[in-house]
Amino acid sequence: MTQTQQNTLWQVIKITCAAAIGGFLFGFDSAVINGTTLALKASFNASDASLGAAVSVALLSAAAGAYFAGRLADKFGRVRCMLLASFLFLISAIGSGTPFGIPDFIFWRAVGGAAIGIASIIAPIYIAETAPAHLRGRLGSMQQFAIVIGIFAALLSNWLVVRLAMSLDVNTSLYMIPEATLQKNGGFANAEILWGTKAWQWMFWLEAIPALLYGIFALRLPESPRYLVSQGRLSEAQEVLTKISPEHMDDEMEAISETFKNTTPAKLSDLFETLANGTRRVAPIIWAGLGIAIFQQLVGINVIFYYGNMLWQSVGFTENDSMLLNVLSSVINISMTIVAILLIDKIGRKPLLVIGSVGMTFSLALLTYCFLTAGVDQNGNMALLGFSGPLSVLGANMFIVFFAMTWGPVMWVMLGEMFNNRIRAVAIAVCGLAQWLANFLVTFTFPILSGSVGPGFTYALYTFFAFTSIFFVLKFIKETKQKSLEEM
Repeated sequence: MTQTQQNTLWQVIKITCAAAIGGFLFGFDSAVINGTTLALKASFNASDASLGAAVSVALLSAAAGAYFAGRLADKFGRVRCMLLASFLFLISAIGSGTPFGIPDFIFWRAVGGAAIGIASIIAPIYIAETAPAHLRGRLGSMQQFAIVIGIFAALLSNWLVVRLAMSLDVNTSLYMIPEATLQKNGGFANAEILWGTKAWQWMFWLEAIPALLYGIFALRLPESPRYLVSQGRLSEAQEVLTKISPEHMDDEMEAISETFKNTTPAKLSDLFETLANGTRRVAPIIWAGLGIAIFQQLVGINVIFYYGNMLWQSVGFTENDSMLLNVLSSVINISMTIVAILLIDKIGRKPLLVIGSVGMTFSLALLTYCFLTAGVDQNGNMALLGFSGPLSVLGANMFIVFFAMTWGPVMWVMLGEMFNNRIRAVAIAVCGLAQWLANFLVTFTFPILSGSVGPGFTYALYTFFAFTSIFFVLKFIKETKQKSLEEM
């Protein structure tokens, strides 16, 4: 590799890593709620339905943020959207840790959700539009890698905050309370730690640090060359391309300019195609994008990251052990995402999706079996007895393994690259909206379904969707490996 190539690669990596901080905040903000659910329920005497609303309202807001992010990105640019997301993350972190009740907590979570939605769309667009074709899969996977790092950071910081609360309370009353009563009272996450504030408040406030960093890094990023061309700012686009693709700058500039020639701004109607008989229908590529976006959520992956702490405690694990299981799951998530980064440009997107669907089907079936055959403890509460406990942990982490090395990163990579330049932002916005709505549906219904029909039947539903996704991928998904964006 020549010195010029090394400098170019380093420039692209810096751009990708800086943009992916939005993914980190996406993951952190999504997962931080995990350690606070029982404390919130106890603090505000919330029902299962209101708790589900408090957790999932961010997802509805994220759906709205994702939908409008595409239009904002096309109008104001990718970098300005990142700055907006940074500001929303910051005020949400502060507000979520200082609520007066469930209503204003829901408001601040909605603000954070809008930031998540914007970040989830802007990062794949920006990375896809600045990465060379032969590296786009790996660099695009950095979005998911940043997400899982953010999830890990949230779960680890939650556990550390709870450990601090436990250490401060070592000689006081909480250790004397039976585990079941402690959980009902919100656990150590509801204990006071500093200046009269509670542990769960600090879990939210810590997010303000990466939110500030996101804004600082975004200020130093160059704008997407494809956005600059779409705005007629050709000299600026050439300057950016000189830094990220100097050897093919002229050819790439010509190809990009050709795709925007004589076109008006993209709109929703551009996602339809006209058939020979004059009728109009949604373009097949849009259905493919919607499918992978929705299936990624219907398998129930975020139940583990949003409700994992509550789920494990509901089947017999202690608060400390539940949080440690969450941290373990997050480490596995990170490790397998690295595997995906190494594989995605070698074996392709479609094979990874098939492997993931098959693996998730078997691991979810194992979890379903464990929950359906669970017994009860001496207090009459559901408990995983004997080998069921370790087997359920194995099933959950196998599920994370197959998701993290396949559907987790591949979905975001494909959404960033499967649409042509003209409709990319609008198409990703629509697919992002669908993805977040599916996320909301799963997240909102989990505590209700788990409380009514039990986690066994709930996970049987997720198993069905994982099984169905195998056939969807085989029939509707086309490989995009190493194709230029202008070929899409």
